This record gives sequence, structure tokens and C-alpha cells, in this order.
Amino acid sequence: MPPQRHGLGRGLSALIPPGTATALAQGVREVLVAAITPNPRQPRHKIDSEALRGLADSIKEHGLIQPLIVTPAPDSTELTPRFQLIAGERRWSAAKLAGLERVPVIVRGATPQEMLELALVENIQRADLNPLEEAAAYRSLMDDFGLTQEQVAAKVGKNRTTVANALRLLKLPPDIQAALADETISEGHARAILTVTDAQKQKTLLRAVIDTGLSVRQTEEAARRANEPPKPKAQTASARRAAREEREMPAATRALEDDFRKALGTKVQVSRSRKGGKIVVYFYSEEELEALYEKVVGRR
Repeated sequence: MPPQRHGLGRGLSALIPPGTATALAQGVREVLVAAITPNPRQPRHKIDSEALRGLADSIKEHGLIQPLIVTPAPDSTELTPRFQLIAGERRWSAAKLAGLERVPVIVRGATPQEMLELALVENIQRADLNPLEEAAAYRSLMDDFGLTQEQVAAKVGKNRTTVANALRLLKLPPDIQAALADETISEGHARAILTVTDAQKQKTLLRAVIDTGLSVRQTEEAARRANEPPKPKAQTASARRAAREEREMPAATRALEDDFRKALGTKVQVSRSRKGGKIVVYFYSEEELEALYEKVVGRR
């Protein structure tokens, strides 16, 4: 016996009760386009106007072949029935654009959670949502209805990792989300930018992707470099020489420098060679020079 399937993993078949074609036909009725209002939990926020016009032209020519899925609206009465869309908002908008007065619908009951779930499934199956709209719908299911990532994944027929990765996109700064929403960058670019831990570096990488047309792989590599700790600044030749001399300085010479420093109260450098050497006494103001003079010469 095959395992029983639950939720919306079955896809849009969950919208229409199982039965024969005759039973399905009997379940379809025509209602006024004006009596239908959009799904208040529709996850898609943007409809391509050119594609909508093309669909409207097709509906003018052939009619609306696939019925809309609706549920009775809260203000619906027997005399003035009104409906809310569950699925088919793009077709409904195109039908209005085509000038249709009535459209075929299937009426079914649905809770607010089911309305979001069903609209989300339809849009996912039609690839109508951009990544941010899909992620926002997942977040709404979790925040508004208390579902876990695993439960959301089961309802929309995805695995949990896919849902988790989608939700991470909502952490992107607004300007990067905007670039993803208007398809200036791809979801792959956005995911790569998201791995950069510094917000300013994220914006710099976004600009590089847009200005130079980085591929996703190149963006991933740039993100990896952006997260690397800064390299220590290279020492100048004189600094390297001083450090080497400090390491190689005999202990006796170091002791002399310490004694001078304690006696004079300032930095003293002793350099020795086979023929002699030099003593460098440092001062950092006129007052320090006067104090050194008094200590060494014995008078002001």
C-alpha cells in the first residue's frame, strides 16, 4: 500500500477534490469578475505587464480555459455572493484586462493559512514568484501560523534546506534585496554576497557584480577574499633593519641602553662597531631638551 501523502506536496491537485471529469464539470460555475477580490495573502507582489497583456489577448481569443479557485468572502451573502481568490490571480487580472464579465470558478472553503499555502504552491509550480516573494511567503507561514521550517517544506513539496536557504535571503540589506527583486542580480549572486560578514563589503561586492558583470562563481571567490583577515602591513627596509639589529644586539649593549634610559628619562640608542660607535639621545620637546642638558652638563 503506497504511503499516504499529506499537505500540499501533491501540488494543485489538493485544490480540487478527486473525482470524475463529470463531477469536476459540475463543480465549476461562472461568477461576475467584479464579485472577486484578490487573495489578501497572495505571495506574488509583481506581475509582468507585457506577459499579462499577452495572456489577456489569449483569453480574448480562446476564453479562460482553466477555472479560478475561490472561497466565499467574509461579506458574501446569498443575494450578493462575493469571493476571494485562492489561486489564479494572474488569470483573473488578465480576464479583467480582456473585458470578460464572468469567469469560471471552483468554490471551496479555505482558512487564511490554506489560502496562503495554496497560492504559494500554485505560484511555485508556475515559477511565478521571485526568490524574495517565495521567502516572504515561507516567513509568513512560520510567523503567522507557527509552522516550523520542516512543516513549511512538507506543505510546499520542498526540502527543509531549500526553505532555510530561501529565508536567509531576507537578511540581505534593502538595496541588495531590491537588486535581486528587479533581477539586476541572480539568486546565486545574492547568496554569495550574503556570505560576506561586513555590511559595507557586501555593498562593495554588489557594485562590482553590477558594474563588471561578475559571474556567480567569480562573486563567490570575491566573497571569500572579502572575508579574509587583513594582511599585516609590510615593514619598510629601515624598520626591518632596526628589528634585525634589535634581535642581534648583544645583551651588554642592551643593558647600557637601559641604564642610559633610566638615568636620562628618555630613549637612548647605543650603536657599536669595531672602531667605536655612537650614542643617540632622543628628546621630544624643548622642555625635554633643557632637562637633558641640565642632567648632562649640570647647569641650566
